[in-house]
This record gives sequence, structure tokens and C-alpha cells, in this order.
Amino acid sequence: MSRPRKTAPRTAPALRVTALNGSGLRAGGTHVLYWMVAARRTSWSFGLDHALARAAELGKPLLVLEALRAGYPWASDRLHRFVLDGMADNARAFADAGITYVPYVEPSPGAGRGLVEALAARAALVVTDEWPCFFVPRMVAAAAARLDVRVEQVDGNGLLPLRASERPFATAAAFRWHWQKVIHPHLLNAPTPSPLATVPPAVRDAELPGGVARRWPAAKAALLEGAPRALAALPIDHTVTPVAYRGGSAAAAATLRTFLTRRLERYADERSEPDADVASGLSPYLHFGHVGAHQVLHAVWRQADWDPSRVAARASGKRDGWWGLPPAAESFVDEIFTWRELGHGFAFHRPDDHDRYESLPAWARASLDAHAGDERPHQYSPAALEAATTHDRLWNAAQRQLVSEGRIHNYLRMLWGKKILEWSPSPRAALAVLIDLNNKYAVDGRDPNSYSGIFWTLGRFDRPWAPERPIFGVIRYMSSAAAERKLSLDGYLARYAGPA
Repeated sequence: MSRPRKTAPRTAPALRVTALNGSGLRAGGTHVLYWMVAARRTSWSFGLDHALARAAELGKPLLVLEALRAGYPWASDRLHRFVLDGMADNARAFADAGITYVPYVEPSPGAGRGLVEALAARAALVVTDEWPCFFVPRMVAAAAARLDVRVEQVDGNGLLPLRASERPFATAAAFRWHWQKVIHPHLLNAPTPSPLATVPPAVRDAELPGGVARRWPAAKAALLEGAPRALAALPIDHTVTPVAYRGGSAAAAATLRTFLTRRLERYADERSEPDADVASGLSPYLHFGHVGAHQVLHAVWRQADWDPSRVAARASGKRDGWWGLPPAAESFVDEIFTWRELGHGFAFHRPDDHDRYESLPAWARASLDAHAGDERPHQYSPAALEAATTHDRLWNAAQRQLVSEGRIHNYLRMLWGKKILEWSPSPRAALAVLIDLNNKYAVDGRDPNSYSGIFWTLGRFDRPWAPERPIFGVIRYMSSAAAERKLSLDGYLARYAGPA
């Protein structure tokens, strides 16, 4: 497959664009504002494409705001540092392209209140990202309702637009049947790989509205570039320390290259093996928008010398073989497309309860509730679980990996969740611990995909399993003993579990 050309940005496909208020374009507006909230990158972004194209269409310079709040739940050095790495990359890219970019970091909770309104006060149009999880939908909707200028929200979440499905799907198999029927017109419609390479002069050098820089000063270089003292001054959780790997688009691209050249060919056969080290490592970058699904998938297709126009014209529901890619690539595409977008669609269609116990399928709630009073041979407090002081060496290793690295090996993350269900006083208590530990420590937490993983341990996207067991009922059962028999774990345990 040939390398994508550097084409000029174009407006996002209509199915991906939603007007969030009833206001129109502002006649006489001085600029177009792109409020970057989810696709925090300067390439392969429908949001940035749309903002650039609309600015060029209106003959207005583009002003980009990327803000980082201080008061969001689980705010910590770990999460802030990862986002700040991305802001540093974006600052360099926008400066090179002559695009005015405002990287704002709240010095205290609520200090940024009014900034979007100030930047939009003279804007001809506001463009922002759509993302179906955490506080983002409420934040964007509330801001749009306050603005007296048109706000266009752009869905760049995945290959399939969120509105290409009319409902959430109960299983990955059901979702495969659906997307295989509707994906074809979307496959060849990707965002621009390098939109800043062809920025017209009229879109450059927007002026900040008067007084904005004084009231909401842009983040200083020391903070963006990683000065520990600058991060320590912010009112966030300093006990959750930064991870060793950097955030940002540059690190995301390097991680993708490493996966393609060193790990992908072994992915299908070894992805369940903790000692094999074949995971892509891309989930944190996808979560923060430092890389997009289109960029990842086009890189996989290019390496396989494959073009998406080759796909079958009809749905088969098959997990393997539908794309016509090598088996390792097929396996990875199913993870990043089917499973990831299954979770995004669920969050989009169930915005009020996708992170609540009530969102579990009826059969799972009935089984869990029926066994909620079962005797638990082992019970641990949330503090004991967080400190990894259980009797289970393998589980402790997974929890320690989460705390130290902000991630758990994919197979062991499932086991990690199942054991929390087994060791908690009730299913609802288990869910509260799962969400808190994951969102506090995982760099890819607070994401539709991570909620899919958490809720899968309680039955979402799964089916009843026999035999019925204490505590679990007909929820799929997993045990550390079975994992140790099935998997190669010597290296993993040596690294994370400590002495036996």
C-alpha cells in the first residue's frame, strides 16, 4: 500500500459533525476557535481537519485552545504529565505551521472558568471534539449552551462514526455483524495525515482577544517540558507519580513503529503471554488522543501492503479472515476496531449509566445479585487491594504493575478484575474498587475501552457460563491457579511479584 499523500484538510464527513446549539456563524468574527478536548494531536484528526477547512472557507485565522483542568476526578502527576507531554508536541507543531495555539493549564480548580467564552466572544465559529465518556460530554454541552456562536462538534473516535449505529450492542459478535454491513463507505474516508503541511496564509497568526493572556496565561515552557518543580506546584495528587514512558504524538508514533517492526508478527499467537511482551502499548495514546485509530490502522495496512478497498462486500460475522490481512494483523485489528469501538458505542448510546452497575445485562445482574450474600473465603479492604497485600502472588504482581507502570498486561487485567469481584463484600463494592483503582492508576483509565474491560469482568459483552459457582453465579470464572498453569509467568512474577 502506498504512503498516504499530504493532502489539504477538508471538512469532516457530515455524519461526524453535530451542531451543539442553535446559534449561527458570527458575522464579522475575527477567527475560528478549535477547542481541542479529545483529539489532542496535529495529524490524522477529523477535528483539526474540520477546523482548518472551516477557517479557510471563512477566510479567518485559526486559534487553537488545549486546556488541562486541575479539578477533574483522579487528577494526578501521572495523568497531567502525560497530557503535558502531548501539549509540548502540539506547541512545537502549531508554532512551525504559524497557527496560534493556547496551552492552558489550570493553576487551581475553576481558574479556567470563562476562558472558552472569552476566546469564543469574537469567533466566527467554534469547533470542538466529540468524546463519549468521563466529564467531557457534559463539559462541552454546557459550554455550547452558553455560547452565542455556532459550535460544531466533530466525532473522530474511530473508523466507524458513532452515529453509524442506532443502538449499543450486547456482544462483540453482534457488533461485528453490524459493522461489516455498514463500514464500507467509511473505510476510504480517513482524516488528513499531515494537515499542517498545507496551511493557507489566511488561517495563520490569529490574535488573542484582549486581556485573555493576562487573565489566563499560557502554560510556561518549564511545565510543558517536564520540570518537576512546575508540576509539583499544581493542586493535584502527587502520590501517583508519572510513568517512565512519555506521552504525546511523537512518543505515540515511536510506540507504533516499535509494535509494527518488533511485535505485530507475534501478536496473534502470543498476546495472552505476559512474558512475550507483544502488547502494542498504544492504549494510553489512543485514550488521550495522541494517536488516532485511523493512523494506527493505516500503518498496519501499509505494512501488510494492503488496501481497504479489498475487503469483502458482504457481512459474515467472522472474527478472522474478513479483512484478508495476515493473521497477526487480523487479530490486532479486531482488538483496536471491534472491541474498542464496541465500548465507544456503548458509552455514546448510554451516556447516563455506562459506568454504573445498572448498565450490566439483566442476566448478569440477576446472577450477581443472587450470589451477593455468598460466603467469601477471602475478603480484602480497598486499601489492602491498592497496596497489593493479598494472599495471591500473581494478583499482587498485576496490581503492582498497575501502580508502577499505569497498565496491566491484557490477560492479567481480566484476572485482576475477576479476583476483585471474588474478594469484595458485594458485586457493587467490587465495581467501585475496580473503577477507582483503574481510573487512579491506569494511564488509559476513564475511557470507554477501559470501562469495557472493567464491566466485562462482571458480564458485559459476555454470556452466561456453566457451571454456576458461588459468588460468580454464571459470570465467567477465572483463577490465578489456572493462569499459572496456562501461561509463561516466570519473568512477569520476577519483575513484579518480588520473592516467593
